[in-house]
Amino acid sequence: MNFRDKIFPYILSIIVGVYIGYQLNYFTNNKIDKQAEKFYDVLEYTKKYYVNSIDTKELVEDAIKGMFDKLDPHTIYLSPTEERQSEEEFKGNFYGIGIEFQIINDSITVVTPINGGPSEQVGILPGDRIVKINDKSSVGLSNEEVIRTLRGEKGTQVKLTVYRPYTKKIIDFNLTRAEIAINSVDSAFMYDNSTGYINLIRFSATTTEEMEKALKSLSEKGMKRLILDLRNNPGGYLDQAYQVADFFIDDHKLIVSTKGRLNEFNEDFIAQKSYPYEKIPIVVLVNKGTASASEIVAGAIQDWDRGLIVGETTFGKGLVQKPIILNDSSAIRITVAKYFTPSGREIQRNYDNKKLYYKEPINRPEINSDNWQHNLEKDSSKNIYKTISGRQIFGGGGITPDYLVEPTKFSNLETQIRQANAFYLFVRNYMDKNGAKLKTEYSDLNFFLKKFYFTAAELNEFVKYLGKLKIKVNKPQFEQEEKQIGTILKAYVARELWKNLGWYSVVLPNDLQFVKAYSLLNKAEAILKTNQNNKF
Repeated sequence: MNFRDKIFPYILSIIVGVYIGYQLNYFTNNKIDKQAEKFYDVLEYTKKYYVNSIDTKELVEDAIKGMFDKLDPHTIYLSPTEERQSEEEFKGNFYGIGIEFQIINDSITVVTPINGGPSEQVGILPGDRIVKINDKSSVGLSNEEVIRTLRGEKGTQVKLTVYRPYTKKIIDFNLTRAEIAINSVDSAFMYDNSTGYINLIRFSATTTEEMEKALKSLSEKGMKRLILDLRNNPGGYLDQAYQVADFFIDDHKLIVSTKGRLNEFNEDFIAQKSYPYEKIPIVVLVNKGTASASEIVAGAIQDWDRGLIVGETTFGKGLVQKPIILNDSSAIRITVAKYFTPSGREIQRNYDNKKLYYKEPINRPEINSDNWQHNLEKDSSKNIYKTISGRQIFGGGGITPDYLVEPTKFSNLETQIRQANAFYLFVRNYMDKNGAKLKTEYSDLNFFLKKFYFTAAELNEFVKYLGKLKIKVNKPQFEQEEKQIGTILKAYVARELWKNLGWYSVVLPNDLQFVKAYSLLNKAEAILKTNQNNKF
């Protein structure tokens, strides 16, 4: 038997197998197969005949993006790099040395070491300049190069050589890379003897665990009421949102439901556990950047009249995505369902005009007003729903607060200062000169809040510094904004000394939305007592 005779049965069996498989799927997949074949043909002809050489990978990725562009704004394609970064953020951790940094004048400047990370443990401080990594100069590295160099496998070693400006010393640190948490709870502390404040910035895999820890800690410190800050929280995992809402909603009440074309994506999420936080007054802060999972929490609290919603109308993202990892580690996220609040309202905003979809919330006009009865939503296309107490609320456009409060607005001068990163850069230089003295003089945060301020001479130095950055300062304008500018500079100093606790302790008393929320805590308590036993 020659080679042809030996191989022919195998070839025949493959052909028959392919043919049978094709016939089995022909009637259900024929249209899809023909369109896929059409795409493959076009790609092959382009590769073969196009006048210039082409990057097939790039063409395919662009084709996928073009296909998704015809769907909703949240069905997307992620490259392998984008998927890895997204996975780290939502997983809630990565391996590295645990610092936040900025590159200033080609030097890696430590903004703050991350709580509990290797850098904090060995004594690296805000303001330290990393001048060498593993005995090689790190001056001039890009952000991406720094991240790539400092991250690595768990347990591996890295040597940092650091210059500490206010002591003028060079210090070597040997660090062991470890798991670094990407926190969901940005800050949690007692604002006064009975009021807790939690700023929740994302819904990652660790959010529920972090929230439970924060709530328990605040309760042990005497928390009797809570302000939950969901401003600029873009969302995340649906299950984490429902579990966070479960901390505050009792009696097996519905928190959110999802409905899709396929039954497998239809689900009701019900409050399962009992927590002591179900009986405390709560006010939720939201704004135009509050989206998705954070809207689930706000929507459930509003529907059940469990607390009050304060701020601006939320983004309006009520679509559920299913992530699918592809063979090359890229990913797609396909919208499979919509979610609905307990009263049945849909949160998703209209997205027919995708070009304006992300701009619309920014340009949405809103004014300060008591919207308790929700008489301000004028759009007749929105469906009307009822909270558990019978108040009207509207669907199809995010969560509209019970009290609309505009944020503290930036002047043109302040906007220029922020764009130039001038607040941080000035305070960085200030702390390089005065950091050691301030740490000794202001060891107590409350003492700092009462006694520290920037003098007129120091503010004048700031004006001169802005001039060096080509930011023109009109003297009358600066005098008008001097208090606000001084407060922001003070907040940056407080962050150097007490991290986020220091920052929020300075800015919140000057935050118009927070001040309104704080003033409504007594009303939130009255609402809780009135409606805690009601059911839809």
